[in-house]
Amino acid sequence: MKTVTLPSGEKIPALGQGTWFMGEDSGRRKEEIATLRRGVDIGLGLIDTAEMYGDGRSEELVGEAIVGRRNDVFLVSKVYPHNASREGVLAACERSLRRLKTDRIDLYLLHWRGGVPFSETVSGFETLQRAGKIRYWGVSNLDLGDMLELAAVPGGGQVATNQLLYNLTRRGIEFDLLPWCEKHRLPVMAYSPIEQARLLRHAGLMHLAAELGQTPSQLSLAWVLRRDGVVAIPKTSNSRHLEDNVRAVETTVTPQIEAELDKLFPPPKRPVPLEML
Repeated sequence: MKTVTLPSGEKIPALGQGTWFMGEDSGRRKEEIATLRRGVDIGLGLIDTAEMYGDGRSEELVGEAIVGRRNDVFLVSKVYPHNASREGVLAACERSLRRLKTDRIDLYLLHWRGGVPFSETVSGFETLQRAGKIRYWGVSNLDLGDMLELAAVPGGGQVATNQLLYNLTRRGIEFDLLPWCEKHRLPVMAYSPIEQARLLRHAGLMHLAAELGQTPSQLSLAWVLRRDGVVAIPKTSNSRHLEDNVRAVETTVTPQIEAELDKLFPPPKRPVPLEML
């Protein structure tokens, strides 16, 4: 498995498992748990969730899936902005830990920017670190201006990642935010790397992937993973799709293939407002 290095020097899988919308349909629970466990078995040990997903049901599902496997998993969860005050983040983390049935979260993220000052959130994260409740903290859906503001806050330089919407159709971060993260050796976690499956129906991508003997999903993920320092966290509850995702790690995006993809999905030529889902 390809890895990405955190600012601490710890290496994490470059391909993980997202869980948005998982845990919300009791009829799919067994398959979702089996898929998460299978993913861990084949090297996708990074699992991303959030207190927002299904109002905690996703965290509960993940907690059930990793019973007996906690040390094999790099666990990521996120706190709502309205829970991200100095005291609020402590209480939110405790609730997430109970749902996840664990004593620690490996990487705890501010889900997006709200009205709470960064200084309060960072202070709460630092308290959780000292207590051993979280190992690292990071952010999600923060643009370049936000990152510069965060970096100026005491302790803000300890941010471990920025989780962002990034895929072939959402390339805006390549203009300024992604280069800034790369310059500061800050990993980016790409959520919705296949645009919630919409890329799988893109005619041009389907044609190119077929010519290469690949699937659209495999090619889309390989394109995201072509950059060092980028983690992709596609969500799937289907074991066949999971195996397809794993093949992306072994897929090389040559300069010729990248040029063809640039024709289909042009890179940004000017600053683009940060996109979110």
